[in-house]
Parts: sequence; structure tokens; C-alpha cells
Amino acid sequence: MGGQLRTGLGQALLSKGLDVTGRETRGEFKDFSFTDQVQVVSEDLLNHFWTSNSLLIANSFGAYLFLHAQAKLMPYPGKVLLLSPIVGGFSDEKTGRSFSPPHEHKLSEIAEAGYFPRLSQCEVHTGEDDWQSHPISVRKFFNALDVVVNIVPSRGHQLGEDYVGPLLDRWLATKN
Repeated sequence: MGGQLRTGLGQALLSKGLDVTGRETRGEFKDFSFTDQVQVVSEDLLNHFWTSNSLLIANSFGAYLFLHAQAKLMPYPGKVLLLSPIVGGFSDEKTGRSFSPPHEHKLSEIAEAGYFPRLSQCEVHTGEDDWQSHPISVRKFFNALDVVVNIVPSRGHQLGEDYVGPLLDRWLATKN
């Protein structure tokens, strides 16, 4: 939430000579209802990025928006990289932390029922110590989709430039 396309991950992609286009989860967009945010993301995907050559990278709550949009659409034809994806709510009695995004059970219900569209070119990475993109929940959700989840040891929600930089290099070099 609140990330910018020209900083962090976006800056890393720009430095590799890539065009970076997308939605920032701040400003006017943040004022939309969750349903409207998902609709805008769905329309963006269909109108601008619905090709087999498209590369989609989503981080944290952006991944949550993408997954909700994807749940309403045919399988995304491009290549997908999800970093620290939110897949629903989580509560940890041990730490006392909890996280409840809008429609927190919807994705898991669709996936467990076998109705989530197949993401054939999807790669997922989350930190071992991430309490928002909780590894057990992320693995459970993506296992239902036959998508491998990479759990990054000793990392939290921020995977770190030293991990994401080489990951981007490898992912971008791999052909669709």
C-alpha cells in the first residue's frame, strides 16, 4: 500500500531499461472502494496488458488486487511474478499480529473450489518471516493452483534488493 512506480521495485525495473506502467495504491486510486480498485485493475489488464508477451510484476497488496482481478477473468496470458503476495487475512496468536484485507476469504474459497483461473507462467516469492504474506497461507493458496512458492529464508515482507535484483535478472531473461 502506498508504493510508487518510480521507486523501489519500479526503479530497479527502470534501471534495466524497461517501461514501467501500472497502478500505484495511493492517491485517487486509494480512495476507490476495493471493488472499484479490482475493476480498474481488470480493465487495465484487459485493455493494455492482455498479451502473451506481457510481463506482470505485483508486490504485496498489488498482488492481492491482481489476484482478485484474475479471479474474474480468463487465465492471464503473460508472465507473472508475485512478490510477497497478500492472499487473504492472517492472525498470529504468538505475535499478536493480524491482517484483514477486504474480502479476505474470497481467493481461498475460489481456489479450493477449483475455480481460480490457471496461472501457467507464474512465479511466487515470499519471506519466511512475512506475517502479511504468510508463507503457510501463500503456499496453501498457490498449491491449489499448482504454482510453486519460493519461501525466502530469514526474510520478512521486504525481500530486499540483494534478493530481488538477481531474481529480476533471472526472471526477465527467461522467455515466455
